[in-house]
Amino acid sequence: QIHLAESGGGSVQTGGSMRLSCVASGATFSIRTMAWFRQGPAKEREGVAAINYGDDASTYADSVKGRFTISKDNAKNTLYLEMNSLKPEDTAMYYCAAARTSLYPASLLPHAYAYWGQGTQVTVAS
Repeated sequence: QIHLAESGGGSVQTGGSMRLSCVASGATFSIRTMAWFRQGPAKEREGVAAINYGDDASTYADSVKGRFTISKDNAKNTLYLEMNSLKPEDTAMYYCAAARTSLYPASLLPHAYAYWGQGTQVTVAS
């Protein structure tokens, strides 16, 4: 079993920055791909960024390319999402997810991930 716990959410003004963290515990040795998803009010869950553990290859949604960066610290079992130039449309609950399979390219589809955190809220004020 893999447990995921997100942190770092909060409120920020348009144009601001924020860094989210996701700490993995349990069978972390089996993780092959991790990702960040978000779900805004009355919206479907969408993939934001994903990264493969084998080669650090990453995938980004078009809406966040050039503004968000996904990274990981294997020693700390922690996944990060650095978010810059935030916009009101980035407001959502952000979730991290983990998969035990290597996905090439790293998938942004929710059904590819079996393990999910509880989420952390990000609010961008206009």
